[in-house]
Amino acid sequence: MRRVGEVVAEGIVRMRTRAAAFLDRDGTITSERGYVTRPEDVVLIDGAAVAIRELNEAGVLAVIISNQSGVARGLMSEEDMAAVHAATESLLSAEGARLSGAYYCPNHPDGTVERYTRDATCRKPALGMLELAVRDLDIDVAQSTMIGDQITDVEFANRAGIPAVLVMTGKGAAHFELARERGLSVAAHVPDLGAAVRWVLDARQAWKPEDER
Repeated sequence: MRRVGEVVAEGIVRMRTRAAAFLDRDGTITSERGYVTRPEDVVLIDGAAVAIRELNEAGVLAVIISNQSGVARGLMSEEDMAAVHAATESLLSAEGARLSGAYYCPNHPDGTVERYTRDATCRKPALGMLELAVRDLDIDVAQSTMIGDQITDVEFANRAGIPAVLVMTGKGAAHFELARERGLSVAAHVPDLGAAVRWVLDARQAWKPEDER
C-alpha cells in the first residue's frame, strides 16, 4: 500500500506495456459502510475476490485507487488506514486473489486535521494516484480501465481518457444518474465487480488482432 500525499505530474517517456484495472475500494471491492476505520469492519462484496482473481489470471494488474478522507476528517489515522488495507488484502488472499498495488489519498479540503486539509492532486478525480501507479508499475494507461461506484471514479476515468465502468453496488445506482446529468462518459454500468471484470476482459479480447484471439 502506498499512501499518496501531493503528487506532481511528470512526462512519461518510456513505452508502457502493462494493462491495469484501477479499482475503487469501498462500494466496489468492499461493502459500503461509511468510513471504514477498523480492520474488523472490512467485508468483501460477494464475488469481488473471484473477479480480482480473474484479472490476475488474465495478466491485468488489479490496482486500488481510493480516496480516504476519513484521515483528514480525524476519524482515523494513517495507521488505521493501513490496517484496513491489510485486512482487505488478507480477505482477498484467502480466496486466491492478489492486488498489484494500492494507492490512497488521505487529504480533503474540508478536513479537520491540518496536515491533511488541502485539495491535493492525489484526490480523485485528480490523476495523482494514477500517475504514481503508472511510474511504479509500468502501466500502459491506454490499455487500462477504471472501475468504481462513484461520480469521482467516472470523472477520474474521463480525465485519464480511459473507459469508466460503474458498478451498481455501493453508491453506483445514484451516481450513474448523476453522471448522466453531468454529461460524463460511462462505458458500461454493470451489477458488480464480477460483471465489470468480464466487460474489461471481453473488451481486451476485442482489441486483439484476430490471429491473437
